[in-house]
Amino acid sequence: MDMNAVKGLVAEKPVVIFSRSQCSMSYTVKTLISSFGANPTVYELDEIPNGHHIETLLLQLGCQPCVPAIFIGQKLIGGARELMSLQVRNELMPLLMSARAIWV
Repeated sequence: MDMNAVKGLVAEKPVVIFSRSQCSMSYTVKTLISSFGANPTVYELDEIPNGHHIETLLLQLGCQPCVPAIFIGQKLIGGARELMSLQVRNELMPLLMSARAIWV
């Protein structure tokens, strides 16, 4: 499995979140994105067979920590800090709209 595997998991999906089922920051991120009416595709890395390998790939992409890792419009946004920063600057909703994750 290589970087193309991650690209394949996010292809053609407006919002993808790589998460861990017990991670509070992952929960916060999923809740925030869902509050806009978006329906993110969520991969719980502690519940899927190749999750550990995907974590390694996310680290190589620059995700520190590796979860939550958020992709919007197939682009890596980053983690919870980056997502909250977009929200504070009122840039999250337009980003979700441009990725066709929500319609207003």
